[in-house]
Amino acid sequence: MGGERMDGGPRSAIVIGAGIVGLSTAWFLQERGVDVTVVDRDGVAAGASWGNAGWVAPALTIPLNSPAALRYGLRSLLDSSAPLHIPLTADAGLASFLIQFAANCRPSRWRRAVRANVPLNEECIEAFDVLVANGVDAPVTDGPITALFRTTNDAEHLLAELRELGNAGQHVDVTGLSGEALREQVPLASSAIKAGVSVNGQRYIDPGRFVHALGDAVVERGATIGKQEVRQVDNSDSGVTVYPFHGDPLTADAVVIATGAWLPRLAPKLRVPIKAGRGYSFTVPVDRPIPGPIYLPDVRVACTPYNGGLRVAGTMEFRDPHYPVVSERIGAIITSTAPLLDGVRWDERTDVWVGPRPVTPDGRPLIGELSRNMYVAGGHGMWGLTHGPVTGRLLAEQITTGKQPDLLREFNPLRRTGR
Repeated sequence: MGGERMDGGPRSAIVIGAGIVGLSTAWFLQERGVDVTVVDRDGVAAGASWGNAGWVAPALTIPLNSPAALRYGLRSLLDSSAPLHIPLTADAGLASFLIQFAANCRPSRWRRAVRANVPLNEECIEAFDVLVANGVDAPVTDGPITALFRTTNDAEHLLAELRELGNAGQHVDVTGLSGEALREQVPLASSAIKAGVSVNGQRYIDPGRFVHALGDAVVERGATIGKQEVRQVDNSDSGVTVYPFHGDPLTADAVVIATGAWLPRLAPKLRVPIKAGRGYSFTVPVDRPIPGPIYLPDVRVACTPYNGGLRVAGTMEFRDPHYPVVSERIGAIITSTAPLLDGVRWDERTDVWVGPRPVTPDGRPLIGELSRNMYVAGGHGMWGLTHGPVTGRLLAEQITTGKQPDLLREFNPLRRTGR
């Protein structure tokens, strides 16, 4: 590992995972002349890529492992309706993960994750532009994300975090809102809302539509996307073999494992654990215009214009990725959000969804070479959509040149938690 490949790198690759990270990696590998095959257990955008809030928000990629998150998590343990939910029946694996997460909720560890993300944030919007300009037929909409608060004092926690991002080198452009300016920008804000923070220069998409368009573009460039569940991946000096549960093995020069919350199942050499922080969403009709996305930090809810209505997304629930929808989580989102928004027809909700976001204890994803010819990309937490394309571009560079880009050094998949 680590030396430049004089033969130009692999000529073929198998990408396991057809979400935003896997398909972006496939697209950028094709851009570098690699023949790609994509396989996924359930097909394109079937995991966390479909029902999320759709934000491409570099200024809001705030790592989860902050001291405030630890304090909030401890308070949430006794509140079944809190946005952060940890079942009391947590197994030993989850308990170990949570202990490591708590150990990484120190200011120094959080700031390290912030600094690591800054280069990805700087390039993430450009990576989307490259995809759209070269055949990914889905809109990417410019617009601010407006955070709403009951009082100006309540806004201070978010502003403090944004200042920390700015101190780390992240470009952050915010505008304070109140009165008529606030109502004009967010007509759905209820009378309980007295202050807003407009986070400018962000974007949003329909994530399911975008990822399907990305999949179509990958196929149009000559790839195949197959629906297969993989049970094992073997590598050697000459290449890799991917064994599905059903059907013949697949062979290629390299493999990329981008299976989100399921990453550890095919990559047992990982030393940093990944757990599913499941997020919920649903769509509701509204009686007033929705000029752009709405952020409700105090209740951990993100809202985005979607198909003429409002997609409402929230909750961080640590459960098995396959666990079914827990209706109480939807009820908790509505209970906490309804007082803050007017003109929303909550009882007419549709598209109820839950998806497993892959979370690491130290706030940094795992991107890079795990062993010869085997690569991983995952663990982005809530920011897989924002960082998916730029992750794919950087990883494709590493795979085809054999040199680790400097931007990926902090995301070494062979590190131990916090190192």
